Amino acid sequence: MGLFLLLLIVGAAAGFLATRLMRVQADVPTTVALGMAGAVVAWLGMRILMALSGAFAIFVGAVLGAMLLIWIWRRYGN
Repeated sequence: MGLFLLLLIVGAAAGFLATRLMRVQADVPTTVALGMAGAVVAWLGMRILMALSGAFAIFVGAVLGAMLLIWIWRRYGN
C-alpha cells in the first residue's frame, strides 16, 4: 500500500511537471496516470542501465586487476 501511495504522489507531481513542460492540457486523472506510467518506465530504464553499467564496471575491474597482476609478475616474477 505504501509503495502505491508513493507512486501515486510521485506520479502526480511528475505528471503535473511533465504536462507543464510539454505544454499539454490534460485532466487530473490523465496527468496522474501519465506521471505514474513515466515513473514505472523510468524505474525499469534505470534498473536496466544499472545492470549494464554494473556488468561493465565488473569488466573494467577485471581488466585493471589483470593489468596489475601482469605488472607485478613482470616486475617481481622474472
